[in-house]
Amino acid sequence: MPPVPSEEGAACRDAMFPAWGFPAAVLVTFASIYFLPSPIDPEPFTFEKPPPALVGSLQVNKKLQSGQRIFTGQLKGPESFTVDDKGNIYTGTVDGKLWMISGDQLHFITRMGQDMPECGTPDYEPVCGRPHGVRMDQDGVDGLPFKFLNGLEISKKTLIYFTDSSSKWERRHHKYEVIETNHLGRLLAYDPVTRTGRTVLSGLYMANGIALSPFEDYILIAETSICRIIRYWVSGANAGKKEVFVDNLPGYPDNIRLSSTGLYRVGISTTRFPSFFSPFLDALGPYPFLKRFIAKVTPLSFYSIFLQKHGLFLEINNKGDIVASFHDPDGSVTWAVSDVFEHNGKVYLGNTELPFLVVLQ
Repeated sequence: MPPVPSEEGAACRDAMFPAWGFPAAVLVTFASIYFLPSPIDPEPFTFEKPPPALVGSLQVNKKLQSGQRIFTGQLKGPESFTVDDKGNIYTGTVDGKLWMISGDQLHFITRMGQDMPECGTPDYEPVCGRPHGVRMDQDGVDGLPFKFLNGLEISKKTLIYFTDSSSKWERRHHKYEVIETNHLGRLLAYDPVTRTGRTVLSGLYMANGIALSPFEDYILIAETSICRIIRYWVSGANAGKKEVFVDNLPGYPDNIRLSSTGLYRVGISTTRFPSFFSPFLDALGPYPFLKRFIAKVTPLSFYSIFLQKHGLFLEINNKGDIVASFHDPDGSVTWAVSDVFEHNGKVYLGNTELPFLVVLQ
């Protein structure tokens, strides 16, 4: 026989839940949050296909687990690389520093901004700096003040190509850029002879890593927030034409590198494999009002909790076919691969936040 509520219990219940009821209280709370201003202004975007099946060239493997972590605790987020004529490798880290790797030795070169204990945290990036694309050039050139400078490529035709991922968000707010899915990115070119810069292509979705073809007749551009790579023809019969090179990638592409075998290697910063966050982003695409609501109530640091720790980079041929993939399915060695740099028989895997560098033989 169920217990009979006492008069005292009923009075306590009525005090906690007045006549208008608990559902109404929830509705009022939701409405008050809904009308708060949101930090983002997203546009609707719908992926035409679900993430590709992990079969064939995308079959999950453990190739990346043969890698070795080096300079643990010394390099945090070594995102991109270049090499000089003596074989020294250069990289920049999240705390605004530029480093040189000579053999098995690490040397500090310089820093991009102020020297503060808080350097390496998102709020201090504007004063500490955060080097992204790194390449070696014969002559120094003045930079241009953009919002989110990212990928970099130097042409043999005395042009420097680079991307401005967003004209709205800085690097420290890149998660807002991905969620918002706007098209405020640009591909730009700088002529060090005339010291003039120009916009080559605008309206890009988080323009990120870039790579010139061997003949420099086209350039590949990663559009990170919509998981695709486009090709823009800079010379020849197709000059000025933009086309999709590879679409519906299994994750969010970062830097693109041309390997010694003629394949393009693409680092995947976050996979779209089944997890809470990745399919969730796909599903949110067509609903800007939901994105606004989530951005209001969720701090930026919270999103990283749901990211799957699955290391991945792809090899893509000049037709846009994925011909090989390299995985670390449980992130035991690395995850969030930003760059795949080949030098002297080794492959260096960059990242944006992790406190180590991974090397593959």
